[in-house]
Amino acid sequence: MSEHIIEALGLSKVIIKDGKVIDVSEPQVEYCPLFDHHRGIKKLTSEIIAKNIKFRIDDFGMCMPNRQLRMKDFLNFGISEIMCTLLDEKIIDSVVMVLEGCGTLIVTESELVQGIGGRVSGLVKTSPIPELIDKIGKENIVQPETAEINQIKGLELAIKKGFKNIAVTITLASDIDEIERIKSENPNVSIYVFVVHTTKRNAKDARKLFDGCDVITSCASKYVREIGKKESIKTVGQSIPIFAHTEDGKRFLEMRLKKIGGEKPKIDNPDLPYPLI
Repeated sequence: MSEHIIEALGLSKVIIKDGKVIDVSEPQVEYCPLFDHHRGIKKLTSEIIAKNIKFRIDDFGMCMPNRQLRMKDFLNFGISEIMCTLLDEKIIDSVVMVLEGCGTLIVTESELVQGIGGRVSGLVKTSPIPELIDKIGKENIVQPETAEINQIKGLELAIKKGFKNIAVTITLASDIDEIERIKSENPNVSIYVFVVHTTKRNAKDARKLFDGCDVITSCASKYVREIGKKESIKTVGQSIPIFAHTEDGKRFLEMRLKKIGGEKPKIDNPDLPYPLI
């Protein structure tokens, strides 16, 4: 049996078993400007979220053996898109990220980064899907037998495989200290930290994630937004700002902006997620 748990739209917990949506909790965020602008969804409910998840399963095979893994660059601005640009420009040589059916894995192609990360976020737990593991390659997966999600093990695997310029996506503040340890033990390796899925991080975790990252997305996080507004050295976006904490992060955001033709004009009173938590 294939079982997957995703913290999806509005931080709703979604359980998918064998391609079927089994359970959807009520969202903790009622309004997301991204889903309003792209899908016309004015208020998130468990019913609407269930329909969206089913659409994703039917559309590109989310959590299924026929999962579409590649996607072209559509000139949007998000964490996956930034990392795609860095791969294309050979600033990084690998990305440690997460995929349904595989868990933590190493990716070296920009279309795979976009197809994996641009379509699904908030994967909490997954189980092996042999067809996807075969496509990715067992050697590129931290634990193909269990599809474990463990970004620290993924980073260690990338270093073991000889990569020297690695981007890693994380959600947990507890990963920061381990990443710092790995950096100190591998001074010849450049590691860039991208923080995703930050909604409902408490003040302490938001502080630690911001201090330890190169780039962080605000999602519907009250505390990440508060810190980023004061301390970000480069911010892109208004409804869902992405913040750079380091000079490398700033450079990465600017590289992506250059590729897509610059930043959109700022507007007064942009739509924000509600509530911020």
